[in-house]
Amino acid sequence: MTEWFLILACTVLGLAVFFLVVMVIDGNRYKAVSYELYSRKIKEPYRFVLLADLHDRCYGKNNEKLIEDIRKFNPDVVFMAGDMMTAKTGCSYHNALHLCRELTRDYPVYYSMGNHESRLFARTESYGHLWEAFERELLQTGVILLRNRGESRQDGLSVSGLEIDWQFYRHFKQEPMPEEYLPETLGVPDKEKYQILLAHNPDYFEDYARWGADLVLAGHVHGGIMRLPFLGGVINPALRLFPRYDGGLFHQKDSVMILSRGLGMHTLPVRIFNPGELVLISLKPEGHKEEEDGSVR
Repeated sequence: MTEWFLILACTVLGLAVFFLVVMVIDGNRYKAVSYELYSRKIKEPYRFVLLADLHDRCYGKNNEKLIEDIRKFNPDVVFMAGDMMTAKTGCSYHNALHLCRELTRDYPVYYSMGNHESRLFARTESYGHLWEAFERELLQTGVILLRNRGESRQDGLSVSGLEIDWQFYRHFKQEPMPEEYLPETLGVPDKEKYQILLAHNPDYFEDYARWGADLVLAGHVHGGIMRLPFLGGVINPALRLFPRYDGGLFHQKDSVMILSRGLGMHTLPVRIFNPGELVLISLKPEGHKEEEDGSVR
């Protein structure tokens, strides 16, 4: 009996040490993930970078490593899908601002609200004037902040940023989104343009697709905190186990959603088999796919 107890104790201790090592490693690294998309709505190729859920994290001094990797990809546009800082009393947003300041020197940067930015804005009784200070400094960097509005570009792209109500971040149970909610909040998209929607919460992908988004860029779920083989992410911020949307590429009729596993952590600083992600996206005219497949010469 004593021998079996020692074996069990050593096994449990060994597993605990193993998971602790993985957690430390994955919590301090990210990997670049690439996607290639095609559309008949565009005439020329584009390169996008998606950043989400940084939570004011820093990779290298002043995020030099992250900035260097972004510049290597040399995107046409950088998209930030929310939670670039963490809403907490006395919070720091220095790293997020510095990253924005550096990237806007070279690229257009579109920034959409996550639940942490919305919380900072809405709960002045807890955070005082932190949102006003953050927003002012954020806009000074040259970032294009999209709060339930869109921007139609001259290059065939239209970019909208969605800030959803708090009811859609409810724990345990997903609140249905009324069909009229997105048209009333964002307006009706131009079907001739390639519509990119920055929408922090991925749970409403079907609603985003119904609204008319060609490409949804999301975050929020942090990859499910811990990832298991065949099962994927373990839990989402709504405290639902094994969420359908945990990270990666998803399709809904003619719409595509790319869900970043995020770059940082908050509250529970845990990532297991789940490093952060720098998302690189190549968007090409549909004819390029045919050429690459060999069907067009």
